[in-house]
Amino acid sequence: MIFKDYYKILGLETSKVSIDEIKIAYRNAAKKYHPDVNIGDNLAEEKIKDINEAYRTLSVPSSKRKYDRIWNSHNLVSRKFNINGKDSIVKMFFGNIKQNLNKEINEDKQPIKGENIETEISASIYEAYNGSDKKISLRTIEGKMKTFTVKVPQGIRDGEKIRLIGQGKPGSNGAKNGDLLIKINIKDDKKFKLQGCDIYTDLLITPWEAALGTRVNIQSIDEETKVYIPQGIQSGEKIRIPGKGYKDGKGSRGDLVAEVKIVVPKKLTGDEKKMFETLNSISTFNPREE
Repeated sequence: MIFKDYYKILGLETSKVSIDEIKIAYRNAAKKYHPDVNIGDNLAEEKIKDINEAYRTLSVPSSKRKYDRIWNSHNLVSRKFNINGKDSIVKMFFGNIKQNLNKEINEDKQPIKGENIETEISASIYEAYNGSDKKISLRTIEGKMKTFTVKVPQGIRDGEKIRLIGQGKPGSNGAKNGDLLIKINIKDDKKFKLQGCDIYTDLLITPWEAALGTRVNIQSIDEETKVYIPQGIQSGEKIRIPGKGYKDGKGSRGDLVAEVKIVVPKKLTGDEKKMFETLNSISTFNPREE
């Protein structure tokens, strides 16, 4: 078995490089010898295989440490002896060392599972509540774009992760690929805001509805429901409607919390203006004195 200098394959002169430097070297080498750039070049195809093999070994800290021991031993022997075809004693000695090194390489090639990849996507509160399919495109280590369809389950919680098995970085030495972990960020809607399992919304009412009390229809995330407005309710007060909120993952739902906002008409009809003027003249209510 021929010893492969993975650092030389990636265009690196020393083993004293960081994982980030290895990644940069890999991207440069993969781009240079990519089959799309070297069409019909069999040497380029073999080169890209060696580049991928080198990256899989050197991009994982544990396998890099094992390989570095072998790489250092190989370079030490190469510097100490000037090998040529005439020197049979040195050649035989070096050949035995190479056999031992190759044996160590094979022994060190333990299966190593590929690294997981983590990313995140946004989903509206409606998409999360009802469930939906979302598409996400990621760039592979070879530089190509790959599109995944992510099935967002009904009632997923904000910050939960979806796992796509085997869609992470490739494993080495026959090991399984890593997984793709996708964090779901639930976006608030203009109408609804999610807090835990409760959904918050605004309830707009007129001054006379606030003063007299009434029943009004309010839209929850999945249906319309009635709510009772007590007499004298104030802006900023909250009305809680049980069981009309977000799914809690246990077969139940949180609450719909409606914050009251009293809205005054911007334009009044003649009759409305007279009624307000009459009310103003006969009412003794002054909120600034209470």
